[in-house]
Amino acid sequence: MRAADLPLNLALLPSWLDPEVILRGLGPFLLPGLCLIIFAECGLLLGFFLPGDSLLFTAGLFVAQPATSDLMPPLWLVCTLLTICAFVGNVVGYYIGAKAGPALFNKPDSKLFKREHVDKTHAFFEKYGPRAIVLARFVPIVRTFITAIAGVGRMDPRKFFVYSAVGAVLWATGVTVLGYFLGQIPFVHENLESMILLIVFISVVPIIIEFVKARRERKREADPVG
Repeated sequence: MRAADLPLNLALLPSWLDPEVILRGLGPFLLPGLCLIIFAECGLLLGFFLPGDSLLFTAGLFVAQPATSDLMPPLWLVCTLLTICAFVGNVVGYYIGAKAGPALFNKPDSKLFKREHVDKTHAFFEKYGPRAIVLARFVPIVRTFITAIAGVGRMDPRKFFVYSAVGAVLWATGVTVLGYFLGQIPFVHENLESMILLIVFISVVPIIIEFVKARRERKREADPVG
């Protein structure tokens, strides 16, 4: 059975956020394309909008489901390649920050680049220290910018690489394996659309929380008496 026969129809998601549409659209280049996306989200500043969490989860589902397993290599190879790409992406992002970060981050806002993303990422890094490199893997947008922030701040490269490797394994391998095993549960298999929507929702929860916090802080600053 072909990927097109897989019973996934995430009509509630825009096509650019629909992981099944993205992966299916890659066709025979599914795995190389997915690796490139993970690399871009972890290392290239323009990759902050990519839905990495749901793509990893769906990749695990693809490996588990007979309808699409022929499109993917064994799970161990998928996880290995995705983990390497996530790690290498961080390394590239670190050196982008170290070499071009100060000049880049001093630029005013543009359509894609927002100073707000950098400020929030910097605050996240200040709050959690080196372990933020691991925690940021599970926070959209932050996982893209924090590598460059670490480079700008000249974080010790050896320490950065260690934490990046740990985060890459926990995120790229962990989420993919989660999708693989959950995909073999009958209830999950019968409700794939709901499961992927749930993963997408969970991945944007941190952004929603930060948005609510920011609004409350702005309101508190505007009305200190209240």
